[in-house]
Amino acid sequence: MTDGTELPPEAEQILEEVEEKQKQERTADRLIKIAVERSYHGEDSQPEAGGFFHTADSVAYVDIEIDGWRETWPVRSRGFRRWLVRVYYETTGTAPNSEALQTALGLCEARAHFDGPEREVYTRIGGANGKIYIDLANAHWQAIEITSTGWSVLDSRQVPIRFRRAPGMLSLPLPLPGGDGIESLRTFLNVKADADFELALAWLLAGMRDRGPYPVLTLMGEQGSAKTSFATLLRSLVDPNTAPLRSFPREDRDLFIAASNGWIVGYDNVSRMPAWLSDALCRLATGGGFSTRKLYTDDEEQLFNAQRPTVLNGIEDFIDRPDLADRAVFLTLEPIPENRRKADQALKDDFDRARPQILASLLNLVVVGLQRLPGTKLARLPRMADFALWGTACEREPGAFMKAYEANRKELVEGVLDADAVASAIRALMSTPSSQHNGAAGLFNLPCWADERTKGPLRVPALGPVGDSVEDLAWLKASVDEE
Repeated sequence: MTDGTELPPEAEQILEEVEEKQKQERTADRLIKIAVERSYHGEDSQPEAGGFFHTADSVAYVDIEIDGWRETWPVRSRGFRRWLVRVYYETTGTAPNSEALQTALGLCEARAHFDGPEREVYTRIGGANGKIYIDLANAHWQAIEITSTGWSVLDSRQVPIRFRRAPGMLSLPLPLPGGDGIESLRTFLNVKADADFELALAWLLAGMRDRGPYPVLTLMGEQGSAKTSFATLLRSLVDPNTAPLRSFPREDRDLFIAASNGWIVGYDNVSRMPAWLSDALCRLATGGGFSTRKLYTDDEEQLFNAQRPTVLNGIEDFIDRPDLADRAVFLTLEPIPENRRKADQALKDDFDRARPQILASLLNLVVVGLQRLPGTKLARLPRMADFALWGTACEREPGAFMKAYEANRKELVEGVLDADAVASAIRALMSTPSSQHNGAAGLFNLPCWADERTKGPLRVPALGPVGDSVEDLAWLKASVDEE
């Protein structure tokens, strides 16, 4: 003390703690002030919020400016934390302690929620005012703008929407106009017919659009048919990732995380599909919400309501439910002869050289699709009506897409019927003379309805789902026959 009186040790400790707390509060105040002043100020930014804003689901974000370009980060991300520590040190010449930094992050979230505007944040693909934007995910945060009159690469400050960078995202190359990139793409894909290539191209172009529905691309074939390479190459043209294909999710939460952190969802070496996952992929294709509890909370939900393009591959036919089959595009790949095989690295190097030109050609087709879509009509609309209209609007030869799509749907219906026990039982019943099967009652006496435990006929309550299954299969078959 100034009068020379010494304080007891306990009092000195309390005084030191008070002074330290005041110091931390002053540091936190300086951090939030610096964050607001040094963040990126757009035309719609509020002076008291700076570059801070929030999404509809109450996630706080901030726009920051680095070396002349704009970046967007969640307030609780490492990217923003690193930036904040850096600008604080540049301003004060000192580093903030961890407690003051945590306090400042909480204050930043409050500014974003109460003072900042509400905006939507996209992952890789977004849209506004009839225009499509594709995040190149490069160091300068550039994006491609696509309209009905053309496409261009925009500086980050010119992009009217916001993108987030999820873990694992890789950059797209700058598109290079010139040449026929579509024919170049075909040389890299193991397709056996023109119709298969038209369907793969349509799925790819649908994945470059900011709105669905998005069909589930299903690749099947023997070992050595380049299923994984096929899926990886397609994804690398729209949404390249360090892990382009993953193993099957164990629960809804895993699928939710994959869909949140990427635009295209890809799964490798699928052998069988549980019913819950089939339903979840249906929602992902045509729209539907996912709900899960946030980690470390008991009552707070985390919601995800969006559509995503999906690609699956496997050796056997693993889709046996009519609802998912009706949302899928099936391609069967032939084994590649040994004299035509390429080493993985050689294939990747060749494709990387061709990718800028292929991307430019795909963008040209998206422009054509935006031009034609308002006037595109179909005599009959399938289940994935919007996908059919978009594929028709983007096609290079009139009628090529729908011819391939209708043939593909008829083929998949036959596959589902062959794999379904109900359909097999009905076919077996109808193939026998009526005097031998006792009418409709004979359906339940067929061997396919034997109880696996007792080897006797199933009891009536166990046959409850049969009606629903028959109804689904009949609807699926009728919807294709009408086409």
